Amino acid sequence: MRQLESVPNFSEGRDRSVVDAIGAALAAHADVLDLHLDADHNRSVFTLVGEEAQLVDALAAGVAAARDRIDLTRHAGVHPRIGAADVVPIVPLVAGDMERAAACAEAVGRALGGLGLPVFLYAPPTRGPAFYRRGGLDGLAARLAARELAADFGPNELHPTAGAVIVGARRPLVALNVNLRGSLEVAKAVAAVVREHEGGGFPGVRALGLDQPQAGHVQVSMNVERWEEAPLAAVVARIEAEAEARGADVLGPELVGLVPRAAAEGLAWLRPDQILENRLPSSS
Repeated sequence: MRQLESVPNFSEGRDRSVVDAIGAALAAHADVLDLHLDADHNRSVFTLVGEEAQLVDALAAGVAAARDRIDLTRHAGVHPRIGAADVVPIVPLVAGDMERAAACAEAVGRALGGLGLPVFLYAPPTRGPAFYRRGGLDGLAARLAARELAADFGPNELHPTAGAVIVGARRPLVALNVNLRGSLEVAKAVAAVVREHEGGGFPGVRALGLDQPQAGHVQVSMNVERWEEAPLAAVVARIEAEAEARGADVLGPELVGLVPRAAAEGLAWLRPDQILENRLPSSS
């Protein structure tokens, strides 16, 4: 049977012992292809593949490791988050497997709810991760208390230290950052130009301007959800032009995770080991 992909995001990017424990738990059940760490985001992004049962077991083990080791009450990072395991997407490797991915996401959600975590099944574009992260942990707790929201699996209140988990099936996207030497205001202004908005921007691009104090620069942080309509080379070129027009130095792009080969056209800076298909095990 064809494998599925998962790209879980965990709210730890500084303590390598915690990240390694999560990675070992994932790798005990599925093939881990990639790990991206960011100390300023305080976030780790794993890429793994497996059949449905393997992914359910791997993600349950990885999220349990995160629940036991990450305390959000003491967490600091520039990336928005509502959980120790913040978002857990299931991604089809071929277009015809979206229904399988959705069924797998539901099974993963049920397993994570069994760990004592409230689980929300997201459905882009109306209820993507940003919908649940709005207002942060305090905002989510208030929305649960007011019964504006209810967990799809698990308890209807946040875990005291691990928060909640967002789970869903989605098509492949590309997580891409462009680092700049300049002000945070410039990064935010450039992000506003390229993100999809009424009357402009690139279709399917979600973008934030973020400070990176440990790295010593600022960043336009993006998810490119419809890279067929918003070629990555064109998005990066527009960011470079807008940043330079505002007096910022462009330090270069940074890929988070892996990119489908079909999305890599025109990216001369991309390494072969950053292309998803080059990393898949033969069983895929």
